Amino acid sequence: MCKAPCLSHHAMMAAFVYILRCSDGSFYVGSTRAEDVDRRLSEHQQGLHDGYTAARLPVSLVWSGEFDPITEAIAFERKLKGWSRAKKEAVIAGDWHKLPELASRPRTRH
Repeated sequence: MCKAPCLSHHAMMAAFVYILRCSDGSFYVGSTRAEDVDRRLSEHQQGLHDGYTAARLPVSLVWSGEFDPITEAIAFERKLKGWSRAKKEAVIAGDWHKLPELASRPRTRH
């Protein structure tokens, strides 16, 4: 039986940040609790979330990352939403080493 320490751990559960590729080629960034990734993708695919993805179906999951605690997932989601397409593509490809270069101004890139 779960007691108070278990409840506080439950509140600090892991979560996923994910990137969806929409039918128009654009990306959507979101987050969800760890056990809800498949359900969340299904909800997007069915158009259950009004807004960006519902108007750009079908969508496909192109990247997800697990974060613990959920507050780190929320912080990374906010950061990722502000990144350029090139930086998002580097994350999707797993090219984390490219991020510093992509963060610089275009005229200073090599």
